[in-house]
Amino acid sequence: MADCVTKVELSISCLNLLDKDVGSKSDPLCAVLMNTTGNYWVEIGRTERVQNCLDPKFSKKILVDYYFEQIQKLKFAVYDIDNKTIDLSDDDFLGEFQCTLGQIVSNRKLTRPLLLRNGRPAGKGTITIFAEEVKDNRVVNFEAQARNLDNKVECYDYDNDGSHDLIGIFETNMDRMNAASHNSPAEFECINPKKKQKKKSYKNSGIVSFKLCQVCIDRVGVDFTGSNGDPRSPDSLHHISPNGLNEYLMAIWSVGMVVQDYDSDKLFPAFGFGAQIPPSWQVSHEFPLNFNPASPFCSGVQGIVDAYRNCLPQVKLYGPTNFSPIINHVAGFGAAAAQQPTASQYYILLIITDGVITDLDDTRRAIVNASKLPMSIIIIGVGGADFSAMEFLDGDDGVLRSPTGEMAIRDIVQFVPFRKFQNAPKEALAQSVLAELPQQVVSYFNTRKLRPPNETPNETCD
Repeated sequence: MADCVTKVELSISCLNLLDKDVGSKSDPLCAVLMNTTGNYWVEIGRTERVQNCLDPKFSKKILVDYYFEQIQKLKFAVYDIDNKTIDLSDDDFLGEFQCTLGQIVSNRKLTRPLLLRNGRPAGKGTITIFAEEVKDNRVVNFEAQARNLDNKVECYDYDNDGSHDLIGIFETNMDRMNAASHNSPAEFECINPKKKQKKKSYKNSGIVSFKLCQVCIDRVGVDFTGSNGDPRSPDSLHHISPNGLNEYLMAIWSVGMVVQDYDSDKLFPAFGFGAQIPPSWQVSHEFPLNFNPASPFCSGVQGIVDAYRNCLPQVKLYGPTNFSPIINHVAGFGAAAAQQPTASQYYILLIITDGVITDLDDTRRAIVNASKLPMSIIIIGVGGADFSAMEFLDGDDGVLRSPTGEMAIRDIVQFVPFRKFQNAPKEALAQSVLAELPQQVVSYFNTRKLRPPNETPNETCD
């Protein structure tokens, strides 16, 4: 599948900038830089210079390609321009702000204080960045480069016997879905190519409208079964090396750093499974990493990492490796959301495992049931075990069936082996893991034919 990409325009304004000029006010300009690797930043655009103004609203917008599955770090640096040279090194520095493009897109409008290079506040200066999708984006991308096409969605009249009838086709991307709201719904015309060719008067086969789409990482599940090996042994997948990492931690960091930009409170429930836990030392297939069942939430990716590190020496790796309990648990939230008459919430379960699964039939049954619900399952396989069972659950080579023969109505599982990306750039794993997610989200809402809400609900992710 092609990268999930769209073009966005960034509008920039500032308030209460430092005044560096004597006898007049600063003449600000904002340069926008993107981090490409390490500490290397490349300028991708700059605004015009505004004369004698401490509260500029720059008219020139910065055009950026936005990739849902990538971490795109941006720096907004504001200068007082007193000469006509392009080089900014000889101009007075008024402050800067760093963030990711995902943070701007998910907030739509982001206001933050400006900082000096020593990390101190640049007076009372603030910067505001507003992101807006560029119209006719698909045409521009298609003409410029064929690899960045939007995701195509095919809408069918569903039949239980599999003889689905094509209603129409439209194209979208995750950014467009994520930005949908009651005041600005995401609407798409379903076009049936055959009908369009036959009838000159044909317009469309209906319009699909979304007024709210929330994508929530509802659970992170970490495999604590005995097949991982004793954490005290260097051969164990849970052994933390002298550099403070193992494959589990690297997988959490890689995917979590991308996903956390799309969660407003950045609180993620994180669980383990397959271990004996204190004080009774009974085997649990769903225990909170922070040992707090009433509040299993971890604050951001760092919170998940800290909870994992604290939990590891307090449990005994055991077994068996059962996926179905945690899948069914998240499916409970999905079932509740499915009862709503609106396209409102979508849940994601992230499982990190060594791949030795013992409840394959129950897991197949759980996934087939979950395929009817607003949820997806991401599985990251660590270590070098045989992952044939994980690839079977992925269903890329055919439709997954339950032990009784019931078919999954859509593909909701994405499996990725971690070691395939061990020597690749750190962003590569997240890009591969999240590649199928936009298609899975829109396919669910279309098979359900959910009506948009009459008003914007006030909902948060569990």
